[in-house]
Amino acid sequence: MTESDMPQFDKSRLPSRHVSVGPERAPHRSYYYAMGLSEEEIARPFVGVVSAGNDSAPCNTTLDAQADVCRRGVEEGGGMPRRFNTITVTDGIAMGHQGMKSSLVSREVIADSVELSVRGHCYDALVGFAGCDKSLPGMMMAMLRLNVPSIFVYGGSILPGTYRGQDVTVVDVFEAVGQHAAGNCPLKDLTALEKVACPGHGACGGQFTANTMACVGEAIGLSLPNSNMTPAPYNSREEIAVAAGRQVMALIERNLRPRDICTRAAFENAARVVAATGGSTNAALHLPAMAHEAGIAFDLHDVAEIFKSTPYIADLKPGGKYVAKDMHEAGGVYMAMKTLLDGGFIDPEPLTVTGKTLGENIEEVTWNPDQKVFYEVSNPITPTGGVVGLKGSLAPDGAIVKVAGMARLQFTGPARVFECEEEAFAAVEARDIAEGSVIVIRYEGPKGGPGMREMLATTAALYGQGMGEKVALITDGRFSGATRGFCIGHVGPEAAEGGPIALVENGDTIAIDAEAGTIDLVVDKAVLDERRSAWQPREHDYQSGALWRFAQNVGPAHQGAVTHPGAARETHVFADI
Repeated sequence: MTESDMPQFDKSRLPSRHVSVGPERAPHRSYYYAMGLSEEEIARPFVGVVSAGNDSAPCNTTLDAQADVCRRGVEEGGGMPRRFNTITVTDGIAMGHQGMKSSLVSREVIADSVELSVRGHCYDALVGFAGCDKSLPGMMMAMLRLNVPSIFVYGGSILPGTYRGQDVTVVDVFEAVGQHAAGNCPLKDLTALEKVACPGHGACGGQFTANTMACVGEAIGLSLPNSNMTPAPYNSREEIAVAAGRQVMALIERNLRPRDICTRAAFENAARVVAATGGSTNAALHLPAMAHEAGIAFDLHDVAEIFKSTPYIADLKPGGKYVAKDMHEAGGVYMAMKTLLDGGFIDPEPLTVTGKTLGENIEEVTWNPDQKVFYEVSNPITPTGGVVGLKGSLAPDGAIVKVAGMARLQFTGPARVFECEEEAFAAVEARDIAEGSVIVIRYEGPKGGPGMREMLATTAALYGQGMGEKVALITDGRFSGATRGFCIGHVGPEAAEGGPIALVENGDTIAIDAEAGTIDLVVDKAVLDERRSAWQPREHDYQSGALWRFAQNVGPAHQGAVTHPGAARETHVFADI
């Protein structure tokens, strides 16, 4: 395409005019000339192409290359790409030690860093590439906060490993640690498994948090149709990156912004897809946080109501058989949404980054009766969603549990209380947990941790020991999307705020009913009142730095654990500067 064939844009209404138009911006333009841009290129819209790429983990190792390829699409559409990077904290490596306290905090840092770079340089649009868990919602939160035309691109999942003729994921390794502790997995077998479980680039392959939020990207309309389930090593990821760059220029031309796309109905659609695919409980944290950026009231209770009435239709790990590669081959997120729409569970009206409605996009999909991953809504795996919200005297502000693949939905037992994850993991490793117990791990919430750690190391070790459904586990922290078993997270109010979970004592009876959606501490009110009067707040170990700052500002889990007032308090939107 020659320069004369390129679309022409009027910069007078775009943010980049503040750094590129008029005599007073001559110093600014001198920097662009220093980077090799021509006068004509400086006159184009500036598109931030942000990557969460790094060498921290395989989730992120292809992102920079994909972002670089995206430049071509932006240029073909008449824009000027401006690459920059943000951080990630990779949960699989941060898991099981103090590093996990950084994970949720990184979501806010990612959103803030993207916001600051876009504000500082006055970019007109965004294409964001993310791979590991918190980088997906962090990137989409920034898009909604800034409200410039944006497209979200997931870097893709890892291919499954193969061990003894079976597909395996990193979760099999976590669970093998528990089997080893139980004496059922020799060290040589554990070592052999760890060497083959993750065969290359890409994020964790099951319907864990990364793939769940990748599904959200498509369901909520911020990603190109059927783009996110394509595995990271596939060459077609290059075509997706170029298409995203080209399409974001069409969004600038039309002035179609994230908040035009991500309406209340779009958030409801996203929650439906999470439940229908047996997605991560972390979606109940990230969807409210994303809605907060758009000024939409959408908390854990709203999410839970949608979960309650959504059929579970995708046979995906950790509760089922298949991984993201299989989901891609079966037709991707849009195949799942097609049957949900046919059953009346999806609103077809919200717009998407294609410029068409979700329903118009779905019309282009043909149901594949030969695929094995998705069931039709008329014949679901179970009639209600794979994720369930709970509420009761132990969790007045709510809690969340993933029931996909579980046979047992009720559990009553005596409490076994731990004041942090390390204490609980040590007891699990020592096999010092009795069947029928309700393990309580507290002071791991957003404020109390601080940082609301995930507990995959503990839950996987329990499952590996064969205790996955013989005990229940309750925490004011979080669980990995890879967790399975009777594991309840996001209990609120958290212990650090003096919630009922702070008052539980060893031997107290706790009753959980995931069918009825209840979670109760069966202790007389007079006893609890006495305990409450004696309760004293605890001080955590992080009294400076990023974790301290997070603890000072973070709100409750049921509202997304957000750290600022959100769009409801805005006096201006960046896109309109």
